[in-house]
Amino acid sequence: MKPEREYRDDIVQIGRLVFDKGWVASNDGNISIRVDAERILATPTGMCKGMMQPDDLIVLDRQGRKISGRREKTTEIDMHLTIYDLRPDIRAVVHAHPPVATGFATAGRPLNLALLPEVIISFGCVPLAGYGLPGTRELTEPMRPLIPKHEALLMANHGAVCYGEDVFQAYFRMETVEHSARIQLVAELLGGPNVLPRAEVAKLLDARARYGVRARSSGEPDCPVVAEEYPDERVTVTRAELIGLVDEVLRSRGLAKEFFGENNDG
Repeated sequence: MKPEREYRDDIVQIGRLVFDKGWVASNDGNISIRVDAERILATPTGMCKGMMQPDDLIVLDRQGRKISGRREKTTEIDMHLTIYDLRPDIRAVVHAHPPVATGFATAGRPLNLALLPEVIISFGCVPLAGYGLPGTRELTEPMRPLIPKHEALLMANHGAVCYGEDVFQAYFRMETVEHSARIQLVAELLGGPNVLPRAEVAKLLDARARYGVRARSSGEPDCPVVAEEYPDERVTVTRAELIGLVDEVLRSRGLAKEFFGENNDG
C-alpha cells in the first residue's frame, strides 16, 4: 500500500492524461482510488482534470461523506461507491467522456462485436448501461447488474467508466475502450466490420489463462456478438453491376446520354 501522497500524485497524473487526450472537457469526468477499507480519495467537483494539484483532492468515507479537503465532492461519487461495494477487488475508478466511445453510447450501441482479439481477451465486450440522471442514484441502477461481470461500461447518453486494481489499470482500460471504438467506427465507415466466428472467440476466451487475464466476462450471450449472430447487411456488387444500376436509373429519367455520352457501351 502506498502513502496517500503517492495516490494523490497518481490521480493528478491520470487527470492530466485524460484531459490531454480529449476524453474530458471543462470540468467533466471524475477519478477515485480506494486508499483503504474506509477511505476513498477522489477528484472534487467543478475542477478541470488537467489542472488539478494533489491538495485539490478530497477524502471521503465509504458512505460518501467528506472527511477532509477544501473542495466539494462530485455529485457522481455514488457511481464510484457502487463499484467499490460490488467489486471488492477494485481499487480505482476512472469516469470520462472519450468522444468515439461516448458516440456509441449516445447512439444506444454497446461495443459488443467480436472484432479485436485483445478486446475479446481483456473485456469480452463493453456493454451499455441504460440511461440514468447524472448525479442521482438513477445513474447507478442500470449499472449494478453489469458491474460484477465487466471491467468497463458505456453509459447511455453519458460516457464510459472503467475500473481496476489500480488507477493506471483503470486508465489503460479506458484507453482500450476508446481505441476499439475508433477502430469499429472506421470499419463501419469502410463498409462494415468482419465479425469473428464463435469458434475463434472461444479460442480467445480460452487463451486468457495463458495471458494471465482475469476478466469477469466469460462469453455470456451477446458478449461478444459473434459472426453467426451478426446481421451482416452489406451488399457487394461488381463495377459492371454498379454501372448497370446507375445506367438503369438514368435511362428511366432520360439522362443516360448526358451522363455516359453517345457511345456508352455499358
